[in-house]
Amino acid sequence: MSETQFGLMHGQERSHWIRLRTLILLRWVAIAGQIIAILVAQYMYNLQLVLPLCFLAVGIAVTGNLVATLMFPENKRLSEFENFLMVLFDLMQLAFLLSLTGGLHNPFALLVLAPVTISAAMMGLRSTLIIGGTAIMLVTLMAEFHIPLRTEQGFLLRVPDVFVFGNWTAIVIAILFIGFYSFRISTEIRSMSDALSATQLALSREQKLTDLGGVVAAAAHELGTPLATIKLASAELLDELDDRPDLREDAALIREQADRCRDILRSMGRAGKDDLHLRQAPLSTVIHEAAEPHMDRGTTVVFHEAPLEDGSLQQPTILRKPEIIHGLRNLVQNAVDFAGSTVWIDAAWDDEKIEVRISDDGRGFPSQMLGRIGDPFMKRRRSGSDRRKRPGYEGMGLGLFIAKTLLERSGANLRFTNGSAPLPGLILPKERRGAIVEVSWPRDKVDALKGENAVPTGKNQRIEI
Repeated sequence: MSETQFGLMHGQERSHWIRLRTLILLRWVAIAGQIIAILVAQYMYNLQLVLPLCFLAVGIAVTGNLVATLMFPENKRLSEFENFLMVLFDLMQLAFLLSLTGGLHNPFALLVLAPVTISAAMMGLRSTLIIGGTAIMLVTLMAEFHIPLRTEQGFLLRVPDVFVFGNWTAIVIAILFIGFYSFRISTEIRSMSDALSATQLALSREQKLTDLGGVVAAAAHELGTPLATIKLASAELLDELDDRPDLREDAALIREQADRCRDILRSMGRAGKDDLHLRQAPLSTVIHEAAEPHMDRGTTVVFHEAPLEDGSLQQPTILRKPEIIHGLRNLVQNAVDFAGSTVWIDAAWDDEKIEVRISDDGRGFPSQMLGRIGDPFMKRRRSGSDRRKRPGYEGMGLGLFIAKTLLERSGANLRFTNGSAPLPGLILPKERRGAIVEVSWPRDKVDALKGENAVPTGKNQRIEI
């Protein structure tokens, strides 16, 4: 993962912080529910509650909300530690109120699951474990230490001990299961969100590089004739400055061409041109462009292009999309990083499909991770030799995720395997024992000359801004 992408991931940590206003609103809803439950139990069902202590518990929550509202702005976002303190406070307040109203004999005891679920969805593993452990401890204490519920006649409202044990067991299991489930789901959602943001950043960067290449090519094309004319006129002036009476015409010509160069530069800076020729390239050219940054890193990169059995000898011209270039570039980078000495890039085509296969002579993908390749942030323990060979590599799988996402966006299908266990029907030389990535497009998805994606021909179009 590059420094830019790492910075993006680090900067996005704050985007996962929840707003204080959200927790305050949820607490007001909980406070209203607690007050209604106390009043209904006391005056509709005539249960003899310890009202001063019950309203003290509710008043603590009200005070906490008022203090948070007055001391902090509405748009404040809570860090994980601040979030942890808020949720822990709510859990303790709820447990205190439940202990005043029957403990596990109170059916509202299930509400202790709410703080656990919130912590699992918003916090890290350590904070979630602390909240879950605290909830289990409080539920256990409530089973033994609580003020029983009494009717107006003085009768105790309680369930048999076997049901109390059942309630305790059910709540503990629910805390463990719901906490683990919510934590896993929220972690995957955050990881996918971060990875997609990194993918968008990589695509945007590749698009800028592509646009820059188009601007440079357009400048060379547009300025070639006037600059050559200026050079020629200047040479003539230098040779005949003392002898020729027609210097005024040459000077006028120089001035005219200089003005023309100025107009062209101004036009390029303001609008640019959509160069139709830069939107397409032969398959081999696109592959070489993708691999070029990794050609001088000490690993031999071998290219081979050939048609499939029923394919035409003429290689296809494909769309020069940033998604394709950056996706292939990431795959080549991964192969070069792990190769022993050589990386092979094979391109093949026929009338129906276009294939690019990238293989190396390294150790290959770990067999236990083959089914998960393309998921973001796949961590694995690195050996000491791997750290020395690749000190800047963290092995998080983000590069492969970006490559897979971008290439699939262009219509490709990717398959990952190892040379030691190749795909069915795939026969490769023995030296290609490492990782193998096969990228396959339906030809009509990327063909620049035929089909619905064909690049139009004609005069370059000005980009309107």
